Parts: sequence; C-alpha cells; structure tokens
Amino acid sequence: MPSFDVVSKIDQHEVDNARNQASKEIAQRYDFKGTDSKIEQTEDGIVIRANSEGRVDAARDVLESKMVRRQVSLKSLDAQAPQQAGGQTWRQLIKLKEGVSKEKAKEIVKEIKANKLKVQASIQGDSVRVSGKKRDDLQDAIAFLKEQDFDLPLQYVNFRD
Repeated sequence: MPSFDVVSKIDQHEVDNARNQASKEIAQRYDFKGTDSKIEQTEDGIVIRANSEGRVDAARDVLESKMVRRQVSLKSLDAQAPQQAGGQTWRQLIKLKEGVSKEKAKEIVKEIKANKLKVQASIQGDSVRVSGKKRDDLQDAIAFLKEQDFDLPLQYVNFRD
C-alpha cells in the first residue's frame, strides 16, 4: 500500500549559515557600530542582543532576510517578545519550530478526512503518515496539503509504492 510522511524539519546547517552571515553583516554595517548587537545560538534557539529595542528589531530583520535567502521558511521561526536584559541591554529569543505537534497533526488528519480524499492519515510521533490504494490518491493529498496553511513548513518524505 503506497504511503508518505508529512514532516516539518529544519536544515540546521542552513540556519547556522544564515545566522553567521547575519552576524557578519551586523558587525560591518555602519548603523550597528557601537551598539553591541550580537546574534548567538543557544540551546533554546537564537538570541539577539542589542542596546535598544529598535536595534533588536533591525537585527531580526537582517537575520530573517538571510534565512529567506537560504530557503529556511520563516514559519519555522517563533520570535518571542523583546525583553530588557538589565541596564540598557535588550534581548529577543527566536525559537526554532521543528516537528509536527500533536495539535497540528490532529488538524492535518481532520482536514484530510473532511476533504473526503481516498487516503487514510495516522499520527506517528512528530509526523503524519498518509496511505492510500493508488499513487494518484497520494499525489492528490499532497496537492491538497500544499494548498492549506497549517502555519508550519511541511515536507513530504518517504514516498513508497
């Protein structure tokens, strides 16, 4: 029985490259001189530090533009609100969303069933497995899922006949 998996993964190498490029640009740009602006990777995600809230927003814009150039979907970035980090320092945490959460998986399965496609969908950990009798039915399911907006960058992998 043909099947495929719906997953949401981030190419961590491309995220690192985009972060490094943004750091280099911030270090060289005239409008960031003397602002102690930094972009660093932590366990929680990417942290942007600067001496004002406006500089944090500008640094985030630079980071987002580098992410787009590297084909990293902005849907996978979860920017928290900028916070004051003591003195005149501001920081913003940007979490990286990876994997399909249980709620999103249930929503994907519900949409597939509501559309009455000739496939079955089941939740498998942090992915959704879609199976059907014909390859054409699976291709219709992929086309349908691409039209929907689940606020996640979705990939379709493990297509098996």
